[in-house]
Amino acid sequence: MISELNQRSREIFRHIVEAYVETGEPVGSRTLSRRLTVQLSPATIRNVMADLEDLGLLKAPHTSAGRVPTDAGLRLFVDGLLQVGDLSEREREDIEAVCATRGRSVPQVLEEATNLLSGLSSCAGLVMAPKTDRPLKHIEFVNLSPGKALVVLVTEDGLVENRVVEVPLGLPPSALQMASNYLNAKVVGGTLADARSTIQREIEEQRTQLDLLTQKVVETGLATWSSTGSGGGYLIVRGQAKLLEDVTALSDLERIRSLFEALDTREQMVRLLDATGKGEGVQIFIGAENDLFRHAGCSMIISPYSNTKEQIVGAIGVIGPTRINYARIIPMVDYTARVIGRLIG
Repeated sequence: MISELNQRSREIFRHIVEAYVETGEPVGSRTLSRRLTVQLSPATIRNVMADLEDLGLLKAPHTSAGRVPTDAGLRLFVDGLLQVGDLSEREREDIEAVCATRGRSVPQVLEEATNLLSGLSSCAGLVMAPKTDRPLKHIEFVNLSPGKALVVLVTEDGLVENRVVEVPLGLPPSALQMASNYLNAKVVGGTLADARSTIQREIEEQRTQLDLLTQKVVETGLATWSSTGSGGGYLIVRGQAKLLEDVTALSDLERIRSLFEALDTREQMVRLLDATGKGEGVQIFIGAENDLFRHAGCSMIISPYSNTKEQIVGAIGVIGPTRINYARIIPMVDYTARVIGRLIG
């Protein structure tokens, strides 16, 4: 469609989108006449805006004389008119420092990278972390508090991951030790998927000697990493409160609340992140283009990251209002994904 617009229409449309991204307010002809580098009368500008509205690229919210871009208009802007910026050297250094893996597990690195993206972009940051499918060397349960235990997982190549899991209240320390011993006899040299399959078969055939409480711990610990639902990884979302900073009306609150509910269920989000594996580089989902954001008025900028075999193992990005600063955030997400891929590869 961009080819159907003449130079004057493109220039007016670009300024409308840029002004809307800056302020979040409808843009009128008087505002545009001050921003344009060429002299055009307000009447001429209004005629062009009317044509853009007829094409479905602009809309008039309520009774305002100004216009805002539609989701289709934002998509056209991002694909055909956006001039992507570049990161400052300081921003690159911050991302590199946060993503450094020394002394930290992969989940810790990913969580801190998500927090950093949230802070830099003023959006909610999210990451789809890879499932662990490397051969294992050791697994251990450590008691933390009533109802909670830490599961420490060590792969044969030295990767250490740890997750907090829920365990039955009143579980004695001996049950955690028994679970650790039992699992280590099963998992060494194989993957979690292998161990889970073997143990589940033994449990079903009633060949295991574990008592019921220990069996519960075994199943919970393995499920932490080897869940087979929606891509097999796990989702980290940080900075959801950032989505509320752009709220201007009660209707916006309702849309944001529905998005929070979707984030809590996580299933749709994981499916959306899985879709990043079908393409290369940064991908952008704007508003109603995806069912998850149809009523939330939000966009997602997401980029997959790969291991040393160039296999996509996860994705990282941000969610924000549709008027997020695409030019600044796209290179930020892209660079973070590339750094993560390089460091965890």
